[in-house]
Parts: sequence; structure tokens; C-alpha cells
Amino acid sequence: MFYAYCVFDAGVAGEGGTVTVTAVRSEEGTPVEPVAEPPQGASLLALAEPVRRRLVVAVALGAAGAVLGVAGLVALAYALRELFRLAPDGTALLVPLVAAAVGVVGRYGLRAWAFQVSHMAAFDLETVLRTRLAAHLGRVSLGDVLRLGSGPLKKIVQDDVRAMHSAVADATPLVGFAVAQPVAALVALAVVDWRMLLAVLVIVPVVVVAMQLAMRDHATERARYDRANESINAAVVEFVQGMPVVRTFDDGSTSFRRFAAAVEGFTEATANWQRKSRTPGVLARIAMTPVPTLLVVLAVGIWLVAGGLVEPAWLLVALLIGTLPVESILPLMYLNNYVNDSKAGAARIASVLALPELAEPAHPRPPGDGSVRLRGVTFGYGTDRGRPALDGVDLEIPAGTVCALVGPSGSGKSTLARLVARFHDVVSGSVEVGGVDVREIGTPGVLRHVALVFQDPFLIDDTVAENIRLGRPEATEAEVEAAARAAGAHDFIVSELPDGYATRVGERGGLLSGGQRQRVTIARAMLVDAPIVVLDEATAFADPETEAQIQESIAALTRGRTVIVIAHQLATVAGADQIVVLGDGRVAERGTHIELLAAGGSYARMWEHHERARAWGVRA
Repeated sequence: MFYAYCVFDAGVAGEGGTVTVTAVRSEEGTPVEPVAEPPQGASLLALAEPVRRRLVVAVALGAAGAVLGVAGLVALAYALRELFRLAPDGTALLVPLVAAAVGVVGRYGLRAWAFQVSHMAAFDLETVLRTRLAAHLGRVSLGDVLRLGSGPLKKIVQDDVRAMHSAVADATPLVGFAVAQPVAALVALAVVDWRMLLAVLVIVPVVVVAMQLAMRDHATERARYDRANESINAAVVEFVQGMPVVRTFDDGSTSFRRFAAAVEGFTEATANWQRKSRTPGVLARIAMTPVPTLLVVLAVGIWLVAGGLVEPAWLLVALLIGTLPVESILPLMYLNNYVNDSKAGAARIASVLALPELAEPAHPRPPGDGSVRLRGVTFGYGTDRGRPALDGVDLEIPAGTVCALVGPSGSGKSTLARLVARFHDVVSGSVEVGGVDVREIGTPGVLRHVALVFQDPFLIDDTVAENIRLGRPEATEAEVEAAARAAGAHDFIVSELPDGYATRVGERGGLLSGGQRQRVTIARAMLVDAPIVVLDEATAFADPETEAQIQESIAALTRGRTVIVIAHQLATVAGADQIVVLGDGRVAERGTHIELLAAGGSYARMWEHHERARAWGVRA
């Protein structure tokens, strides 16, 4: 069964509202697919646009710090050159020492400033991206949200955004620092002595080759790692959500198989990646240490000094700054890792933000009444293998009447009901509420006009009052209590809950019983006061006493309203104004209970099976 829970922020009458998806589970028969990754290209830079100016500042600060550091080392070499003279000049010694101190302090001060700027920008970017993702997911078709799946969706909103943080906070200052430092060092060496420059450049090809070996097959291994990471995220969510079933049926060997397989796949992907890159990685790190460069520079320098070609002081300069170009490659490798990590995540974030939003009308039209009409509606989820979920459905539900949707699983009952609430847009045909196409009403207007009560009630981890107030955030305490009284929830709220309406209900409402959760959701629907109510077998899993209380609440909720009931227990809808039998996405039969029994079709057979099931019981 399909479960999707939405928080409706309707706003003030006549103004636009928002719909925020707060939890999603898949629909039976609608496969959940991982989000496709578009070309990565410039998505990282595009997503970082809100903090671009601060990132430019961080890069500039990092570059300035690197240049100051190199200048400080050169100044130190000049100071040592003067110190080694037989009669050093105090003034000539003091100036380069002061310059060296300024360079060292400036290097670390500007670098620290760059990281502060970039980290604050990264935190702000996290807020911006998660807010954009949440808002966008609330405006796209719910079918697109379902196809993402809970594991990939969690990874995108949480892990991929965090990877963006690492790229922005840590990599941005490294860009300026790691690029400016080797350039400044090479320029300084060229000024000191071009032969010392060539000695330093000899080691660079060795480092580049070692890096290429270390990064071999990086894209393939990274993609495998990401897929394994998504699988383990999905397995964790599934494992936690299914904990009651796991604990009930676990025999010690099968219940954890899916979770264990995901963990094993993730471990194998990680180990394989590390195994392939271990040896070339060690070689690259050795080549990037100062020792090989120092040995080459020292050997060349001694030969030049012995030949009288350079002063010993310039050899000292080369030893101080000659390792900087190669040492800068290591930060560039870290930078490459940061960027690769974030590029894959940025591509997935961009793919979610690229999902088309449901088109909203420029000038919404209000519905005329509580009637519902479907005209030639065809709709598919894109994974129906050629057979749409609904195929050419025509249906009219007059205002103030009760319409029951019955049929086997997968026949399209839930799909039809959710098209009325515009969880999706139809492929062809139209869905009208109050004589107006829902696409012309706009999503906020539709959600003010349609209230939904699901089979599995969903509550957010907040107080009872705030859960009732979800549909109308501006509702007063008196209005919340009135809705709770009408739903039959007030008595248990004030007598059984420790803090009354201020009691927190826990994750998914887990601190309340099933019947209590359902009555709170009915109170939420009553507070919205919508003229159309959609009921998805709201009492399917309730005990007889709780079912009676919920039925009384539903009777109060539906009084004088248009009601669409998704029914599995046929006895509960025998008195409906019309019963619509769906099969394979089409309307197979329609009529009253008596008319359909007299027709002797599929409804009559369903009723016969229903009566036979009611007569069954456990006998000694």
C-alpha cells in the first residue's frame, strides 16, 4: 500500500501555500528507483552560487597567505646570508628578519581567516541546500519523490549536502593556497637561479606519474562506493522501520540478511578501492615528501657551489623554498578528493532540484462546490510496463455524496484518490474539483479543499496540538480543541496524556496507540474543514472498540461533505451513494450496493467472498 504524508501550509485565503513532504514510503507495484546522476559538469559551482562571493574571498586570502609565506622564507634566507658574513650589518639583518616574521605570521593568519570565511559559507550553504531540497520536494510530483526511495533521499539531503560542506569549507582555501604557493616558489627560484629551478622541476614528473597511478579507476570505484553507500542507507531505513516484524519473526539467520548483504557490499567496495590504490598511493606520498626534493636540490646545489656558479646563500634559499612546489601537490590531492566527493553528491542534489515541479496557475480559480469529476483520466508511474495505473477513467461524484472505491490490490483505488488531491498530474484527461480542473486551482487551493485520512496515520515528533494544527498553522488553541472534541480525541488527550495537548507524541507518533494516532489525524482533517474528504480504510487495523470510536469520529468529519472511501471491508461501504469497482485501472462496474448485487458481476463475487470470510472462524 502507498503511504505518503504531507504537511499542508495553506497560508491565508487567497495566498499561495506550500506542501512539505515529511515522510515517504513506497507504493506496492511502484518500484523505487535510485535517482539518476546527470553529467556532473558545473553543478558543484552552480550549487555553491549563493556563497560564491565569500568563496572568492577565501581563495584570495589563501593565495595571499601562500605568497606571504614564500616571501617570508626568501627574506629569512637573505637574513641568514647577511648573518654568515664576516661583519654582518645590523640594519641589513633586521629588515629581512622583520619581513620573514611578517611573512610567517601573515601566512598563518590569512590562512586561518580564509578557513573561517569558507567554513561559515559552508554552514550557510548547507542550510540553503537543505531548505531548497525540502521546498522543491514539496512541489514536485509525489511519484517522483517515491522513485527516489528513502535510502537515496536520505543520502542526498544529509550525506551529499555534508560532502558539499567539506568541499566548500576545506577545499576552497586550499585552492588559493595550493596554487599560489608553488607558483610563488617557482618564481622566487627563477629569480634566485634558474639552475636551482630546473633541479626542483626534475622531481615534478615523478610525482605526477605517481598521482596518476594512485587515481587510476577512481571514477569507477567511486561510483561503486556510492552505490554501496546508498544500499546500506536504504537497508538501515528499512531495518529500523521494520523492527517490530524483524523482532517477531527473526530466526537468527534470515531477518538480517538484507542488512548484512548491504554492509558486506559496502565493505567489499571500500576494501577493493583501498586495495587498488594502496601501493601507488604510498609511492605518491613518498614522492611528495620533502626528502626526495631536498636530496636532488642539495646534490645540484653542492655541485654548483663547488664550481663557484652560485653563492652558498642561494643554495640555502633553494633548500628553504624548493620543496614548496612538490609539497603543494599533497593539498591538491586532498582538494581533488574533496571535489570528487562533492561532485558526485552535487550531481545527485542537482538531479533532485531538476525534477519538474507541478505547474501552478498564475491566476488560481476557486472550486465552485464539493463535487469531483474525472474525465478520460489516464495515468502511469513510468514503471507500469506498458499498462497505466488508470486507463481512460470517467467518474462523477456529486457534492455531498459518498463514493466507495473497491477492487483488488493494484486496481488503481489509491491512485485515483490521490489524483483528486493532486499528488500527481494526469497523463491525459482531467480531474475536476468543484467544476474546475485541479491544475487550474493550484496545489494549495486543492489541499484546502480536500482532506485526507490515511490507513496508517502519520504524526510528526511534536506536540499533539501542533500535529492537529499542521493543516492550519494559524489555528487558535480553542479551534484545535474544538477539532479534537469533534474527532473524539479530547478526552484521552486531557485524561491519559501527561501534558495534555502539549504532550510530545514521539517519532511517527510512537508514544500514542494506533487508535489515538488515528483520532489525532482525524482532528487534523476536521480543523482544515475541507468540503471533500478522502478516507483510505482508516479503521483497517483497529480493534472493535477503537474502530467504533474512529467510525464515530469519521461520521462527524464526513457529515455534509463529499466523501471518497477506499474500501477493503465491503460491509463498511454498503450504504454508499455509489460504489465504483476498479479493475486493471479501469471502471469495471458502478452503482449502489443493491444494483451491483443484482447485476451479478465482479462486485457480487467480491461480496460473496466477503460473506464467506465473515462466516469463517476458529473452531475447537
